[in-house]
Amino acid sequence: MARKNWKTINSAGSRRVVVTKELCGEHWLQVLQEADCRIEICLSDNILTIQEIAAAVGVRCDGVIGQLTEDWGVELFSSLRSAGVTVYSNYAVGYNNIDRASATAAGIPVGNTPGVLTETTAEMAVALTFCAARRVGEAERFLRQRNYRGWLPNLLVGELLNGKTVGIIGAGRIGSAYARMMVEGHKMNVIYFDLLPNNDLERFIVSYSEFNIAHGGRPLFCRRVEHVDELLAEADCVSIHTVLDDSTYHLINGDRLKLMKEDAILINTSRGPVIDEAALVAHAAENPNFKASLDVFEEEPDLADGLTELDNIVAVPHIASATQWTRSGMASLAACNVAGLLQGYPAWNRPDIEAFLSDTPPRAAPSIVNAKELGIPLLQ
Repeated sequence: MARKNWKTINSAGSRRVVVTKELCGEHWLQVLQEADCRIEICLSDNILTIQEIAAAVGVRCDGVIGQLTEDWGVELFSSLRSAGVTVYSNYAVGYNNIDRASATAAGIPVGNTPGVLTETTAEMAVALTFCAARRVGEAERFLRQRNYRGWLPNLLVGELLNGKTVGIIGAGRIGSAYARMMVEGHKMNVIYFDLLPNNDLERFIVSYSEFNIAHGGRPLFCRRVEHVDELLAEADCVSIHTVLDDSTYHLINGDRLKLMKEDAILINTSRGPVIDEAALVAHAAENPNFKASLDVFEEEPDLADGLTELDNIVAVPHIASATQWTRSGMASLAACNVAGLLQGYPAWNRPDIEAFLSDTPPRAAPSIVNAKELGIPLLQ
């Protein structure tokens, strides 16, 4: 890639860091400059190929910040090792695009950016839920196409979710935040499927149910189910917040879609391949009262044939984390991962990472996913 598509910050820095996309905010640049880093940033919106990234890294480099749209495997990590790179950070909380074993074999620590996406992603899941339930995308297209001729009793009638049951697949930080929003805002019951019980979530909903009853509302419940099929059959809307691995690939397939209620709503803000997208398109086409909202897709940026032609599928371009605070926070965490290890700091070992967003971040790398395998010490 021509160097005209790149810019350099702090050209006098002694440590060279390559960043494959321009990131949000300014704090991350401050973090790297204070670590005496020369920062080379790709300005192109095109997804870089393996060869382009390797060429940008060149023969000498200290750290790299890359994107979830890039394929970080044995070839790239070999290039990084040859160039003397000592840390890579993904600008994402997930790292399905990274061959962790290859990174570890090459001796390259891999960072990610957890902890700043929770509320932002949960809010988007809520937005997508109601966008589908109230047919917002369909209504906007109807209006923009100048089809609106005035109020009608049966015009674009949607679903009321207040008091119904939401199913959560993956009750981790984001799934739990989404559940609480739906309980507090819309008095919904919760069923969830997860490998482990979420006792904090269950206790919260017990307490909130007591509060709701005390203020004239009805009791609410939260229940963990043993099998995802039970959740799909019972829930009025289902929101996916699980990781992507061999056990969750195509977790939602044609057979499981048939278990869902005829007018159910399916939301995915996790990873695209959790849903068999072709099966979803077929199911939505055959069941017009069924609705789905997707922020992620199986073969991004490509979409399954027919997906965008269906009014009962809402699709947005992977923007669940797209708030200024979150995207800037992700940049700060990625920079702190790189700057921290370049300066010989240990890995962070505490759940709260917001301290890294301050002007004086801790002397640690906030999240190194293969720290244990590489023997990187933890903060004492």
